[in-house]
Amino acid sequence: MTGDGLASGVGDVLARVWSDVLGRQPLPEAWVVLATGAVALLLVAAPQTWHGVRTGVTVVHEAGHALVAVLVGRRLSGIRLHSDTSGVTLSRGRPSGPGMVAMLAAGYLAPALLGVGAALLLAAGRPLALLWGLVLMALLLLVWVRNAYGVLVLVLLGGAVAALTWLGSPPWPSLAAYLVTWLLLLAAPRPLVELLGRGPAGRRGSDPDQLGRLTWLPALGWVWLMLLANLAGVVVGALTLAPQLLER
Repeated sequence: MTGDGLASGVGDVLARVWSDVLGRQPLPEAWVVLATGAVALLLVAAPQTWHGVRTGVTVVHEAGHALVAVLVGRRLSGIRLHSDTSGVTLSRGRPSGPGMVAMLAAGYLAPALLGVGAALLLAAGRPLALLWGLVLMALLLLVWVRNAYGVLVLVLLGGAVAALTWLGSPPWPSLAAYLVTWLLLLAAPRPLVELLGRGPAGRRGSDPDQLGRLTWLPALGWVWLMLLANLAGVVVGALTLAPQLLER
């Protein structure tokens, strides 16, 4: 392929992606929205599928840490994702202060915030914009991932979403977008519920534990505060989609 041909091919791909991002797609029937929510709830609740769902939640969790670290002026060193669904984001900067607090708090809040943002895009009829946004997030995280398992997870997740968005025929990309949105909203509270059940020893070294040592609010208070925020995210996300259901 000549240089001109390659440039033309890349231009065609970018034009197609840009058209998807800007374009609006028809809203699905109300029963479809409810059905994807029910499937997402089962995937979050079932022990057999929770490990896979939690891996995706961890990706968003670490992305939240990384984004806020950069926004508050910290130097991002790297991200690691582990097969036990845990992860760690390393950054350099002041070990205390508002920036450190914001960075630590961002992880557990990121899935719910992304879920609410996704619900807003779906309510506006832009599921493809959501899916391409997730692909872009995976590509950006690849730059900072520092272990092979993390690279594998991002390549598989990002590649699967890109392939479905590019090759999938309606209504499959839209269904996937609704399923991902419900998963983000419904899965966000569960890691915090699990953290509550571990007791003080099990929470040692966690984000709430570090926040408790940096602020006047103890670790358990941070767990409850973030859990309530995530439950509020579920409500806001569902209400964002509710007008579309009521119109049907």
